[in-house]
Amino acid sequence: DEEFNELCFEFGLELDEITSEKDIISKEKGEEKAKGASDTVLYKIDVPANRYDLLCLEGLVRGLQVFKERINLPRYEKIIPAQGEGQRLIITEETVQVRPHAVAAVLRNITFTKERYDSFIDLQEKLHQNICRRRALVAIGTHDLDTISGPFTFTAKAPSEIKFKPLNQSQEYTASQIMDLYRTDSHLRHYLHLIENKPLYPVIYDSNGVVLSMPPIINGDHTKISVNTRNVFIECTGTDITKAKIVLDIIVTMFSEYCEKPFSVEAAEVVYPNGKTHIYPELAYRKEKVKPELINKKIGISETPSSLAKLLTRMCLKSHVTGNGNNIEIEIPPTRADIIHACDIVEDAAIAYGYNNIQMTIPKTYTIANQLPLNKLTELLRLDLAAAGFTEALTFALCSQEDIADKLGMDISATKAVCIANPKTAEFQVARTTLLPGLLKTIAANRKMPLPLKLFEISDIVVKDPNTDVGARNYRHFCAVYYNKSPGFEIIHGLLDRVMQLLEVPPNEENGYTIKATEGSAFFPGRCAEIFARGQSIGKLGVLHPDVITKFELTMPCSALEINIEPFV
Repeated sequence: DEEFNELCFEFGLELDEITSEKDIISKEKGEEKAKGASDTVLYKIDVPANRYDLLCLEGLVRGLQVFKERINLPRYEKIIPAQGEGQRLIITEETVQVRPHAVAAVLRNITFTKERYDSFIDLQEKLHQNICRRRALVAIGTHDLDTISGPFTFTAKAPSEIKFKPLNQSQEYTASQIMDLYRTDSHLRHYLHLIENKPLYPVIYDSNGVVLSMPPIINGDHTKISVNTRNVFIECTGTDITKAKIVLDIIVTMFSEYCEKPFSVEAAEVVYPNGKTHIYPELAYRKEKVKPELINKKIGISETPSSLAKLLTRMCLKSHVTGNGNNIEIEIPPTRADIIHACDIVEDAAIAYGYNNIQMTIPKTYTIANQLPLNKLTELLRLDLAAAGFTEALTFALCSQEDIADKLGMDISATKAVCIANPKTAEFQVARTTLLPGLLKTIAANRKMPLPLKLFEISDIVVKDPNTDVGARNYRHFCAVYYNKSPGFEIIHGLLDRVMQLLEVPPNEENGYTIKATEGSAFFPGRCAEIFARGQSIGKLGVLHPDVITKFELTMPCSALEINIEPFV
């Protein structure tokens, strides 16, 4: 296990944990539920999001074997059948409105076992989740070619006209009934919205009118593959042709290993509505040139061109030195769609060299870091507020609309709050415009503690501001609350004086601070004051209104102070 962990790390992966089905279930649902689950050891491996070729056991093992120099990188080839013998997929113009693109390929004379078959299904699921963006960009269908006869037609029809027996169901349904059937299905209901409101639904037929699939929802039962399937027809339909090509390339390169002629794929012809044809999968190899000094400079090493080429070859990028060692020519295989720029090649060279083997050096530039003045002031204030007997709290920057508006007796439009478009919970709907609700919620959660409760927080609040490039602005606020059997206005007032003393702001009107009586929706009438410093309003202090206190589920009087500390930096 340790050796494997080490190998994963060297290859740029992370062995997340070693577990078993039993362990996972007992962690999530308790030991009772885990009885009878499998004890087989499972490795959980974190794969970077750009490496689609490592998402199944086949690709991962192949990548590690090439990395360890035990095998050479296989050469993937596509076999183009004789004229008129290959499979054809004809796209009709009705699909343009729903899912305009489709690509296809065939895996001939493949030998599945239970493990290989599970891995094949698993890879499709993983691709659906990430590069296919939950089937929105691409949906994959795999079919038993021996149960159908081409040419195939990819078209779109009204839901009532499509009727077939969906995968693992016992009877035929129309497309509209299928939608209702899967509305409660925990797995498939997440994909219904992709085509639900479209006038036409995409569908693929064979030459006899047998339905292969209704992408992106479900395949037909007639063509389902099993462990005994010998010839697999793969189609990927989608809204993004580039992603569809990548997905097809990944599936066929990963599993062509099990074909009678390993690493060979039978090509299929796709006919577009305008009559043009294209052969898929593309399985394109391309050449790139990178200068060895660029690689060395970017990583901070000094390797010879030939050893750099060897490092890259270990990362499945077959390379050799050209032109007296001035260039490295790299062949990028169809499995590596993530190589877009020279930097991607440099990164792979760095992984193969080993991040831990790169010598640490002190940068040539000499700079002295400095704390941000606002943060420095915040740190200094925090220490002295704690010395004044107040306890620091740290609360969430997001809160519900009620917290900053209704509970404080304000209207949400008056708060200038920044709203979140799709909040996950009611507790996190807006960015806070005041620190007060967070502290009051903290007190509510600590009502059992002995009185008085004296809390403070210095953090950022966020308000809309059309004059900034992002449309919002942060302000560093300081807020303190005192909660006891009596309101304790004098204690909060004293704390304000102490803060001003620390900031060296004298208590006068010219260049110091003053407080003036005012009204605030959250404060008790006649017990609220606005604080002015050097001529500008910086906040309020006062005794909270009884309505505010009850809305936060508190029972005792409470006084509060909140000021903006940015003018004092």
